[in-house]
Amino acid sequence: MTIDLHTHSRVSDGTAAPRDLVHAAKAAGLDVVALTDHDTTLGWDEAAAAAEEVGIGLVRGIEVSTRFHDAGVHLLAYLPDPADAALQAELARIVQGREDRVPTMLARLRDLGIPATEEALAASAGDSEITGRPHVADLLVRLGVVRDRDQAFAEYLSDGGPAFVDRYAADLVEMIALVRGAGGVPVIAHPWGRGSAHVLDEPAIVVLKEAGLAGLEVDHLDHDPHTRDRLREIAGRLDLVVTGSSDHHGTGKTGHDLGCETTAPHQLARILDLAATLGSPTTIVGRED
Repeated sequence: MTIDLHTHSRVSDGTAAPRDLVHAAKAAGLDVVALTDHDTTLGWDEAAAAAEEVGIGLVRGIEVSTRFHDAGVHLLAYLPDPADAALQAELARIVQGREDRVPTMLARLRDLGIPATEEALAASAGDSEITGRPHVADLLVRLGVVRDRDQAFAEYLSDGGPAFVDRYAADLVEMIALVRGAGGVPVIAHPWGRGSAHVLDEPAIVVLKEAGLAGLEVDHLDHDPHTRDRLREIAGRLDLVVTGSSDHHGTGKTGHDLGCETTAPHQLARILDLAATLGSPTTIVGRED
């Protein structure tokens, strides 16, 4: 069984509709795929219908923007109840923070002589439900300012860049509790990617495990083999779920092809068992065997 537990659609910062993402996952030979758009469940219904149609397992999830010790950390929340009021209220606050900073970012780019208008961004983002930094990056590509998203972030949009604007993100410990309260299974995404190893060292992961953390995304393209070995050892000592995934964004993130990194079936079984224990009403859709 081939399982990819971290992908994005154009509902957040991917480039394919949820339906098309699921069809692409099936064509890529996946047996199970998770849709984990940033801070939203809006793509779930469309993806679920497509999964039933093509016969692929769908794990519904969210990649939540959080902070831990003043550093950004992404938390994957698998199978939470989408009707949970507390979780949805916090997600709405995060999304509002994401969208509120966009006009200021565009204004800073215009101050640099780049014609980054809201009209141009709307045309570039198309029908994306949530607009954020990746869409501003895509606009910079479309305007010919940079060659790709990576260069846009490196030269303009990352922390310290000339167009960077901070935003609200949930407290990681509090979000772990919210996810579990909604019946979901919390797993840290790419924990040692992007310079995060000093923040999420083993003592910190112990604290997060005690707060309810269920797993670590170990097999990710941001992690080299040595990093994966060290994270796998920590996960083993702490009895945490180990996942692997592509972090696929379509054409918005090169090299992250569907299924390029995968999760072992017994690790997915652990996630499903924990969700059931937590009382989640959300289950895998479509093919499960």
